Amino acid sequence: MNKIIIPQTLSNTREQRRKMNNHNSFLILLTGFSGSGKSTIADALDVYFYKQGIRTVVLDGDNLRNGLNKDLNFSPESRSENLRRVGEVSKLFIDTGIVTLASFVAPYRKDRDNIKNIVGSENYFEIFVSTSIEECERRDIKGLYKRVRKGEIKNFTGIDAPYEVPVQPDMTIDTENKDIVDIIEAIALKLNDKMTL
Repeated sequence: MNKIIIPQTLSNTREQRRKMNNHNSFLILLTGFSGSGKSTIADALDVYFYKQGIRTVVLDGDNLRNGLNKDLNFSPESRSENLRRVGEVSKLFIDTGIVTLASFVAPYRKDRDNIKNIVGSENYFEIFVSTSIEECERRDIKGLYKRVRKGEIKNFTGIDAPYEVPVQPDMTIDTENKDIVDIIEAIALKLNDKMTL
C-alpha cells in the first residue's frame, strides 16, 4: 500500500450496523449471459427483501457502466477492472450492513474469484443464472444479439467472447423452466441461514 495512504478506522463497526439492521450483510453476485434474467432476478429480490425489512442495494452492470465505470470498454482488461470496482463498492456496502445484489455477466472465473477475495468468502454468495445462449438470443431483450449478428458489436460474451461457467456456484437458477415467483422463493429459502445474525 502507498505509504501516504492511511485507512481511516471508523467508530461504527460492520457488526454494529448489522445488529442495527437485524440481519447479516453480504454480496449476492448473479452471473450469466446477457439476457439470462440476472437483472430481473436482482430487481425481484430487491422488492422481496424490502417487504421483509431487509436493507439492500442493487448494482447492475449497465447502470454502473453509465456512471462509475463509464470510462471502461469491454476488453478483458476493462472487464476485470469493472468487476474489481464492483467488488470494492460491494465491500463498502457490506461494511454498512447492507445486502448487495450485483447482476453482471462476469464471464471470467478469475474476476469472480477476485470479487470473492475482496469481500471475503464468508460475505459472498454466487448465483449462476444458467439460461442457455440460445434462449438468451431468442429473448434478445435489449436487441444486442441482433446487433452482434450484424457485426455491429464485437467481443460479445457467448458469441465471440468466452464465458467460463462457475464450477461450484452457491446456487444455480434455471430461468427457462421456472417463473420468477418460484425463483425468488428458492433463493430466499437458500439464503435464510445466511441472512440471520
